[in-house]
Amino acid sequence: MTAGRLAVCATPIGNLEDASPRLLSTLRGASAVYAEDTRRTRELLSAHGIRARLVSCHSYNERRRVPEVLARLAAGETVALVTDAGTPGISDPGAAIVRAAAEAGYDVQAVPGPSAVTAALSVSGFPAVPFSFLGFLPRRPGPRRRLLSFWRDTGVTLVLFEAPGRLAELLTDVADLFGPGHPVVFARELTKRFERVERGPAAEVLRRVSEEVPRGECTLVIAPRTGGGAGAGPA
Repeated sequence: MTAGRLAVCATPIGNLEDASPRLLSTLRGASAVYAEDTRRTRELLSAHGIRARLVSCHSYNERRRVPEVLARLAAGETVALVTDAGTPGISDPGAAIVRAAAEAGYDVQAVPGPSAVTAALSVSGFPAVPFSFLGFLPRRPGPRRRLLSFWRDTGVTLVLFEAPGRLAELLTDVADLFGPGHPVVFARELTKRFERVERGPAAEVLRRVSEEVPRGECTLVIAPRTGGGAGAGPA
């Protein structure tokens, strides 16, 4: 019997036209598609005329899905793993299934694609090497500020995710810890019709986004701090 395969598939972060031919071929050929939100994934499949067996696999039931995924792989099936948008395991569910499949000796293949991390970094104009992706920071002010303070003087570009309702708090902390004049880039709705990219000093970007609470997941890119001075930007 042919060994099973787990395909870890990156899906469009907004624009459905960003789906690659390889992604669509993989989804068509999968015995089952394990999806963080089957409704969102069904929209993608329908847009490309794909019929597939969808199984919910989110942060609350991922570990319970591991045995059935392994059973499918043991039967020689190809299983596709997707998230709402972007890549499974990157601030989204998926790592537990990938780890279990790899440890069991099954073939785990990446089907790469769109990423809010690299998209925002590419339009920021800040140095991309090195950079660190911090995902979603803690909600509580104390832990969040401690983490930002830890990374402040490392000299690397930082990429973060944040929910719209907490973006102002995050930018306030950045302006306070890095300096009000420190350069940042805020991006939301990347690849979508109402894509928005705000550039400028942290305090100024904070003022702009405070006037209108953004919708959709937000990506913030913080320039590396050099020279040790408040508000110091890229060299």
